[in-house]
Amino acid sequence: MKIKDIYNLAIKMGIESDLRGGEKIKQNLARKREKYEKLSEEEKKRFDIEALSNPFLDSRVLHIAEDREIKKILVGIDIDPAELLIAKELKEVDLVFSHHPLGVGLAHLTDVMDLQVEVLNQYGVPINIAEKLTKERISEVARGINAVNHQRTVDAAKLLGLNLVCFHTVCDNLAANFLKKKIEKENFQRVEDLIKTLKLIPEYQEAEKIGAGPKVFAGQEENYCGKIVLTEITGGTEGSAKLYEKMAQAGIGTVVGMHISEENKKAAEAANLNVVIAGHISSDSLGVNLFLDELEKKGVAIVPCSGLTRISRA
Repeated sequence: MKIKDIYNLAIKMGIESDLRGGEKIKQNLARKREKYEKLSEEEKKRFDIEALSNPFLDSRVLHIAEDREIKKILVGIDIDPAELLIAKELKEVDLVFSHHPLGVGLAHLTDVMDLQVEVLNQYGVPINIAEKLTKERISEVARGINAVNHQRTVDAAKLLGLNLVCFHTVCDNLAANFLKKKIEKENFQRVEDLIKTLKLIPEYQEAEKIGAGPKVFAGQEENYCGKIVLTEITGGTEGSAKLYEKMAQAGIGTVVGMHISEENKKAAEAANLNVVIAGHISSDSLGVNLFLDELEKKGVAIVPCSGLTRISRA
């Protein structure tokens, strides 16, 4: 496989596993193209042309030093210059793969947060309310990202002559879809039943060994689950704290997420919602593993690092 083949596979799998469905993504891409066609020639030069075919702009090819056949990949949840030096030291690493976005992928993190609006609407939150509150959160996240040194790790990859990619929402979609299917197979009565099932998943089993397994952050294990939703596994990053009240009004009882801030925890408690945190790095590992399995089937060797718990289902 070449780097472009890996990228194309990632985008394809990200679309197929997206909770919104492929038709919605097609509509969104068509809308972007329509806007692009109306731009002036000067504006088109500045337009991120990848946005016309890639619905997950935090998932990118960041640097190609040598476009060779990819036989071995170093994969981490986070990749910094330190991990790049490890790749150089290991030798015979053809590609470095970061889950969390870097470079232009990080700069466009907020572009994927609209996913949250459409997923919330599927779960019963009115689209206008979900959109208004998510836009406020997008603005907040964008200001935070603006101050970051986006190109630090990309520049290090260039100096070291390493190929570098990041696949964020692509893999988060795979994790969300996997968990949604598993949860919907069951008829959980209480939160403790949900927790037990999560702990059967190998990535969460490994996380539990180091004290980072699934936990209840709002509510109690003895509580009834009510309607369980996967609104905080994918979609860039954590949503607005103001949404919890609206979720409760939409009949949602339990939210499954990767992580939660103190502000959001308090808002969920005030709305009488249960929040089950499956785990951040373990959930990231789950999504990344589901993608890596497909690369393994094509003969690519995987070297895990930086928090990735490699579990093969291939």
